[in-house]
This record gives sequence, C-alpha cells and structure tokens, in this order.
Amino acid sequence: MSMYFRSYISAVIIIIISSTTSKSQTVNQNMGWLMLVNNTKFSDKWGMALDVQARSQNEWRGVRNVLFRPAITYFTGKNANLSLGYLYTVTYLEEGAARESLTENRIFQQFVANHKLSSIFVAHRFRLEQRFIETVDDDIFSQRFRYFFRLIQPLRKEQDGFAEGFFVALQNETFLHIQNEEKLNGSLFDQNRVYGAFGYRLSPKLDLEMGYLNQYSKNRNNRTVNDVVQLAVYTRF
Repeated sequence: MSMYFRSYISAVIIIIISSTTSKSQTVNQNMGWLMLVNNTKFSDKWGMALDVQARSQNEWRGVRNVLFRPAITYFTGKNANLSLGYLYTVTYLEEGAARESLTENRIFQQFVANHKLSSIFVAHRFRLEQRFIETVDDDIFSQRFRYFFRLIQPLRKEQDGFAEGFFVALQNETFLHIQNEEKLNGSLFDQNRVYGAFGYRLSPKLDLEMGYLNQYSKNRNNRTVNDVVQLAVYTRF
C-alpha cells in the first residue's frame, strides 16, 4: 500500500472520529438509499453507464432525493476508462418549506482504474463536477472534485476472476469544493462517505448488495451525520 493511500486512509479516520466527538454541533439523521448501477460495453472502446438512485427523508419519511446520472464511457485499456456524463437530481423539501423541491444539474468527467491487490478487487474513481445548483434564494455554479475507492473481497476462492458467490465490500469517497465554496459551506471540504456491505454475485452480469453508509457533511453552521441503509443492484452488459 502506497504512502499516499495510507495518508488518505488516516485522514478519513480523523474525519470520522471528529464527526462522532462533536455531538453538540452535529445533526444526526437516519435514512435509506436505493440505487441501480449499470455499465454496458458496446465495443472494445465504447460503452455507457447509468446510475439511478432514490434517497429517503430523515426517519424514512418519504423521498428526499431522486438522481438520474447517464454517461458515455471510453475504455483506454483493459483496466481503465474515461467518462463524460450528466446528472439531474431533485431534492424534495420538508413540509412547510418555502418551496416543494429544488433541482441540480451537473456535468462531470471521470477516470476509473481497476486492479487487484492479492485476492481483493480494487477500483479508484476520480471525478470532476460542474454543478448548477438551484437554492431557495439564488442559483449557484460550483465545481467539485471527488475521489472514490472500492474494495471487493470474494468469500470463495476462484482460479480466474470472480464470477459468482458471496463477497464483502468496503468503499470511501471524499468530496472537495474547488470553486465558489464561499457560496456553499465556506470550506474546501464538503463531505465524506464511508461504506461497508455484504453482497452476492449471481453471475458476471449481476450483483446484489446491502450495507451501511456513514455520510459526514460540513455545513456552514454545523455538521450532518447521516446513518444510511443502502440497497444496491449492479448490472454489467
């Protein structure tokens, strides 16, 4: 494991510890996320990706967010690809708010690299987003950088790849503002998401997965920690 990766893990641990030790300034919420992730390959070089999600309000009271995120993918090699995509999301506000909902549009560019570390399948994703955010008072343009890594450990040894069986997954994603953060939370740091899950690969084309996600967000005047139960379906064609 590289020095950079160890430093990144240490920083994530510090963020998580700080989020649990500052109770007086932290808002805690409980919710559920449902997601469908598809990757389709048209040829050796081209494909597409689609990510659709629904996220609940606090205490599972109805729907808070719906996300629709398609992308065109170019495969630079067997274990790496580039994507250009678009996201549309709706946030439904709590009853009594000045507006019923707010929308956000994003354009994003990303690079994904995959490799193996012993028997563990590792994925790294670097994403740059241009965000067009609707707020109650104004519309904001901002850019954000995201770094994501995911580890999958099959629970059954196989000679070639991983075609079927149970697995455990661990992932983390860090979000950083790189433009107009003063109009959002006033900080370079936006949020961090750490996630652990148990899943089953039914075939090389289909995974089912359920896990726990901790989302720690820095707001302008406080912090939010969301405890999330996540159900995910991954398809590959």
